[in-house]
Amino acid sequence: MSVVKSTLPEADLKTVGVALQGALVDLVDLSLVAKQVHWNVVGPRFRSVHLQLDDVVASARLHSDSVAERASALGINPDGRAATVSSSSAIQETPTGWIKDTDAVRTLVDALGAVILRMRERIEATEGPDAVTQDLIIGLTADLEKHAWMFQAESA
Repeated sequence: MSVVKSTLPEADLKTVGVALQGALVDLVDLSLVAKQVHWNVVGPRFRSVHLQLDDVVASARLHSDSVAERASALGINPDGRAATVSSSSAIQETPTGWIKDTDAVRTLVDALGAVILRMRERIEATEGPDAVTQDLIIGLTADLEKHAWMFQAESA
């Protein structure tokens, strides 16, 4: 039972709910992966990569909160529990132990790429049902693409 009632038709609400929940899971996992790599990165570019990872963590956390609050505003229960994130994220498992700076960059390029791909699918899926949610996803995707560009430039 939802105490918050949406003005969206039920079919549109379902589509938007799937998009928001998927975005939430991917963003929560992205923040966890970036932080894990942040704690374990080593190598000659340690400092620059270490600091860049914190930027990704901050963005992912900010956007995950916006996505979860958008879901709540529509009467959709956001689920960011560890088990939910673990079972449905687009991001591959992060290596354990120390991570060489070049491998850290590759890990983030791959993680961001996987998340961005799914965000672009969500942009398309929400185009008709809810322009407000679509706008939110467009904005966060632009931010993620900026991070992906910066990490790709690190590996050039």
